Parts: sequence; structure tokens; C-alpha cells
Amino acid sequence: MDNALVCGLIGMAGLFVLAEAAGRLEIVPTAQFPLASTVLTTAARLAMDPEFLLDVGATFAGWALGLLLTIAVAVPAGLLLGSVPPVEAALRPVIEFLRPIPSVALIPLAAFVFSERLDMKIAMIVYASVWPVLINTMYGLKEVDPLAKETLRAFGFGRVAVLLRVSLPSTAPFIATGIRVAATIALILAISTELLAGGSSGIGAFIILAGSSPDGLTLTVAATVWAGVLGVVTNGAFTWAERRLFRWRAAR
Repeated sequence: MDNALVCGLIGMAGLFVLAEAAGRLEIVPTAQFPLASTVLTTAARLAMDPEFLLDVGATFAGWALGLLLTIAVAVPAGLLLGSVPPVEAALRPVIEFLRPIPSVALIPLAAFVFSERLDMKIAMIVYASVWPVLINTMYGLKEVDPLAKETLRAFGFGRVAVLLRVSLPSTAPFIATGIRVAATIALILAISTELLAGGSSGIGAFIILAGSSPDGLTLTVAATVWAGVLGVVTNGAFTWAERRLFRWRAAR
């Protein structure tokens, strides 16, 4: 088993023990925060709840569509900006203006623009997730070995051929890292949009509805735990894929 995974499991177990002890010793009143054991029991029950699983599926559907659209937009845009300096110089001020704007702050505005909640969710995911992929693609192009590009040009290959044969393969690890970061951001925005903009499906919608139930606090925390677990699993899956695809880079 991977050492990082073992350390992560030990850390999670330690956090559980501390949270349980804090509740048992009444350091944290259970009226304000339920016992860790109660939360985990409820979370396990949610894993067998068909309605909750449908909400998880709805969140992941928006996440997947938003991430795919992000890749389709950000990778070509990054290749263009990284390959054509005048275009980058013209658009760099626009990028630096838009990039720091908090994505969550735009959710109320998006609610007015998009009538369909799924469209709004995808739009917010794309806006928030596009930056790490775009910037990593641009940065990766700057790290391409200039000698390799000049060698291909010396053999008569044009700009597009050099981009496809040298620049894109060399930039692929950077793009993969950007996609991994974007995947986590996309999941955060998917749930945040469901929480703040409402809707009838998704983990965020489930959390809102859970708050009005008799066992609302425990259900809310249990659903939030699942949101964290899904984030960890998603990041772990992309990290594993990145290591498998680019073993040569990890060995450097």
C-alpha cells in the first residue's frame, strides 16, 4: 500500500478519535455538533439511500459535463496563447482581471442569466475550473525544449506540426496537473451552486433539505462528509492516472 495513503488513513483515524473524544468529554456540546460516531453511522446509512445516491449522481453529472467543457475550452486556448505571444499580450490583462474574481460571488448573477439550474452549474464550473488548465498549458509550452522545436523546423516541419509533435506531448504533464486541480475545483463549484442557487437535485440540494428535517444537523454533517470523501476520491483517481500516464516524469 502506498505510504501516502497509509499516512492519510492514519490522519483521518486520528481526526475521528479526537472528534469523538471532544464530544464524549463535552468539550464540544453534542447539541451544536453531533458525535463523530453518530455522523459516520448516518453517512453509512446515506450510502444505501437511493434518493441520496440520485443526488450524488446529479452532482457528478454536472461535474463531468463542466469538466469536459473546461478541457475543451482551456486546452486549445492555452495552446493558442502560449504559442502566439501577441495574442497572449493582448489577452493577458483580461485574464488577470477575470481570474481573481471569486467564482462563488458570481452565482447570484448566474442565477439571473441562466434559467436552467444545470446550465448555470456547468457555467460556474467552467468559469472556476478553466484557469488552472489554461495557465498550466501556457506554462508548459514555455518549458518545451527549444532545441527539439528547432530540429523539427530544420527538417521542414511547419508551426502546427511542431506544436502537435513536440510542444503538445511535452506540455501534456502540465495539462494533466491542471486538469487534476480543476477537477477538485469543479466539484466544489457544483456543490456550492446547488447550495446557493437552489434546485431539486444534487448534494447541495440534499443538504438544504436535510436542514429542515428532525435529524437535520446530523444529516447535514453526514452529507458534508460524503462531499469531502468524493473530493478525496476524485483527486486520488486523477493523481493515480497522472502517475500512470507520465511515469517518466515522476522518475525524474
